[in-house]
Amino acid sequence: MTDHVTGGPGLPQERRLVTAVPGPESTALQARKIAAVAPGVGTTLPVYTVAAGGGVIVDVDGNSLIDLGSGIAVTSVGNSAPRVVEAVTAQVESFTHTCFMITPYDGYVRVAEALNRLTPGTHEKRTALFNSGAEAVENAVKIARAATLRQGVAVFDHAYHGRTNLTMAMTAKNMPYKHGFGPFASEVYRAPLSYPFRDGGLSGEEAARRAIDVLDKQVGAGNLAAVVIEPIQGEGGFIAPADGFLPALAEWCRASGIVFVADEVQTGFARTGDLFACDHEGVVPDLIVTAKGIAGGLPLAAVTGRAEIMDAPHVGGLGGTYGGNPLACAAALAVIETIEADGLVDRARAIGKTMLDRLHAFGDDRIGDVRGRGAMMAVELVKPGTTEPDPELTRTVATAAHAEGVVVLTCGTYGNVLRFLPPLAIPDHLLTEAFDVLQQVFEEH
Repeated sequence: MTDHVTGGPGLPQERRLVTAVPGPESTALQARKIAAVAPGVGTTLPVYTVAAGGGVIVDVDGNSLIDLGSGIAVTSVGNSAPRVVEAVTAQVESFTHTCFMITPYDGYVRVAEALNRLTPGTHEKRTALFNSGAEAVENAVKIARAATLRQGVAVFDHAYHGRTNLTMAMTAKNMPYKHGFGPFASEVYRAPLSYPFRDGGLSGEEAARRAIDVLDKQVGAGNLAAVVIEPIQGEGGFIAPADGFLPALAEWCRASGIVFVADEVQTGFARTGDLFACDHEGVVPDLIVTAKGIAGGLPLAAVTGRAEIMDAPHVGGLGGTYGGNPLACAAALAVIETIEADGLVDRARAIGKTMLDRLHAFGDDRIGDVRGRGAMMAVELVKPGTTEPDPELTRTVATAAHAEGVVVLTCGTYGNVLRFLPPLAIPDHLLTEAFDVLQQVFEEH
C-alpha cells in the first residue's frame, strides 16, 4: 500500500501505526523469507521496508517506525541523505565497477586521502579499502603480522570483531556467532577488559595493568603482533572502559613493539560525539579500522594507519574484487562532507545528552547501568537490587517497543543490554517521542 513512498527529506517524520507490527503484508513477506532464505540469517523485527530517512523507517503496511538502530550504526547520516543519494546516482551513471586492482579510479584515492586526514594522529598514513568490518579487521591483523613478523593477536573479554574465521576467534560471544563453526584460527589470546559496572571500582589504569599482566604472563609481549580493541565495545554491551585504560594499553604497545589496532567499526564517524571514539582521550592508534557509518549504507570498510606499518605487506598482498567499489567511495565522500557541513559531531553530543537525561530520569531499579557516549547509548538491565543480568526483561522491553513502533536493538554478552543508535539525522521531536514510548514500556513491564 506504500509502494509510492520514497525516502529523503520529504518523508514525513512521524511515528504512525496503521496495523499491528508486523502487519499483514510484512507477515506475508516473512513467510516468503522463511521459505527462500537460509534460516541462519536472522531478523530482529520482521517489518519489510519500503522507505526510510531522517529518523523513520516505513514498512509495506504503511507503518512509520522511529529508528533507534540505524542498521546497527550504519546509516548515521540517515538512510537517504541527500548528498549521498546525489553522489551515488552520479557515479552509477558513470560506471559501477572496474576493480581498483585492474584499472583504478580517483574515488578510492580521495577516500584514502580523507581518512588519512581525519583519523587520529598527524603522522604519515596510508589507507586500504575493503567491503566489511570483519574483512578490514582481518586485514589489519595481516598488516600487523607483516610489519612485526610476529603472530599473536590479543583481544578482550566481550569483544566482537566479525564473522569470518579469524574474527570469530577474536569475538568473545559464543551464541550466535561462534557456536558450531570451529575450529577457529590460532594465535588469538584474550585479556580482561575494563568494565566499570562490573569491575568493583577498578580504575582504568588498574584494569590496564591487569590486562597487561595477563598478556605478559600468558603470551609474552614479544610474541604479539597486535592488540585489537573496540574503544567502546559494540555487540559486547556498549562497554566504555574507564578513563585511562586505552591510553595505558596504547603506551604498553608502543614500548613493546606491538601494533595497537582500534576497531572503530561501530564507533566511527561522529557516532560517539567525537569523529572517532579514540579522540575522547587523545589515543592515537597505529591502525584504525572503520566501516558501518563510513558510506551511508553502502558496503565499504577501511584500514588506515602509520605509513611504515601499512607499507609492510608486499604488492598484491592486500585487496579484493569489490574493495573500494566506486559507488561506495562516492557515498563515503558524501558522508564525510555531510558530517562536516552539517555539524554532526556536535549533533551526536546533543542526542547523547538527551538520551542520557531521559534514561536517568526513568528511575527504574532494574536499570543497573546507563552508559555510552554521544549517539551510542545503552542500559544494562538487571534483577532489582543486584547486578544479576536480566535478559528476559531485555527481550520483553525490546518486543514491546517494537510493537509500539520504536526500533531498538539488544546486545551484551549476557543478552541484557538495550542499545540506542539513532541516526544523527533524527529530529528532536522523534527522539523525545521514542523515549516517551520507552518510558511507558518500562512502566508497564
